[in-house]
Amino acid sequence: MAGSSFLRGLPLVPSLVLLAVFLAGPILYCVYDAFTDAQLTGAAETHFVGLANFTRAFADPDFLNALWLTLVFVVGSAVVGQNTLGLSLAVLAEKATRPVRSLTNAVVIAAWVLPEIVAGYLMYAFFYQQGALNEVLGVLGLPRQNWLYTLPILAVCLANVWRGTAFSMMVYSAALAEVPRELVEAAEMDGAGVWHRLWHVTLPVIRRSIMTNLMLITLQTLSVFGLIYAMTRGGPGNKSQTLPVFMYQQAFQNSLIGYGTAIALVLLVVGALFSVVYLKLLKVEED
Repeated sequence: MAGSSFLRGLPLVPSLVLLAVFLAGPILYCVYDAFTDAQLTGAAETHFVGLANFTRAFADPDFLNALWLTLVFVVGSAVVGQNTLGLSLAVLAEKATRPVRSLTNAVVIAAWVLPEIVAGYLMYAFFYQQGALNEVLGVLGLPRQNWLYTLPILAVCLANVWRGTAFSMMVYSAALAEVPRELVEAAEMDGAGVWHRLWHVTLPVIRRSIMTNLMLITLQTLSVFGLIYAMTRGGPGNKSQTLPVFMYQQAFQNSLIGYGTAIALVLLVVGALFSVVYLKLLKVEED
């Protein structure tokens, strides 16, 4: 019996070995690095320093600023921006004619399929002082604004909303297609208005899709680096310096690999906390 089980599992061995070598191995090595004083240059030996990198991080005002801006970026651009706009577009597209729905899908999805660095340069061209946005404001007679200097975190949030809304829209479009029509029609016959049907019929039915979408776009937004780096490089100063940008600067510009890896582990914990919150909310809804 044991021999039979071993033979059935034998084909999985190559996959497990590859996962161990190329996935688990680098992760474990990074965890180890976070507890050392490893540097890219200037040090011949690496020493185990315990929690020193984490202690240093939470005493560093720049790290705390990056942590706060990361939360602002995630909540503003993903939880509020992409999620709300994606749901709104999906609801409106459901009622729209086919040509309008196709055109909307094409425009929104075009931003999503662009490489992150390309989207970053496009948004830089849109927001910078002589960019398209200020040209439009000038034509309308409104005051121009140096968006990337005075409101950089708002600019990168809007850029991430523009780039990532397509994913939420597609998730909600698929979820809305599964809402039983008889439920909606019964609510209409009872005199329920549009907002009442949306709040009391549609949203409860698609709540699992909402939580799944929130979890996925949150984790995706936590790792956004190229978009912000192309637009502002975390500046001016540290006004748009989120954790991925701060981690990159510490690890590869200041050569502090151990410290940068510790920051990466903190970012991993932040993502895990968001996931736990979403799973708890979903469980409460089901209970």
